[in-house]
Amino acid sequence: MKHVVITSLSAMLLTAPVSAQEQDAPAENSEIEDGIDMLSEGARRLMDGLMGEVEPRMRDLADALEDWNFEGLSIDDLGAYHPPERLPNGDIIIRRKDPPEDPMDGEIEI
Repeated sequence: MKHVVITSLSAMLLTAPVSAQEQDAPAENSEIEDGIDMLSEGARRLMDGLMGEVEPRMRDLADALEDWNFEGLSIDDLGAYHPPERLPNGDIIIRRKDPPEDPMDGEIEI
């Protein structure tokens, strides 16, 4: 998959300078123009095919991520945390400098 993306991107990048040169000077050889048109059409078809293949998987991923609860997983202010530490077992932890305030302070209303 990576090879296909890299190949298509390199083909598009190679055709961009040539098409820019076409606008500056009149075309001398129609075969070159036809070749460039074929390359750009092939790159467009390749990208359309890749998008058609990837789009359903991305939609499935988006649907799956909607069900997840990301609350509490975000870091708002990096200054509120110590630098990451690596534990002897290989785990990496990030400790808060001050513990978070307990929202259940005081009496509980029923």
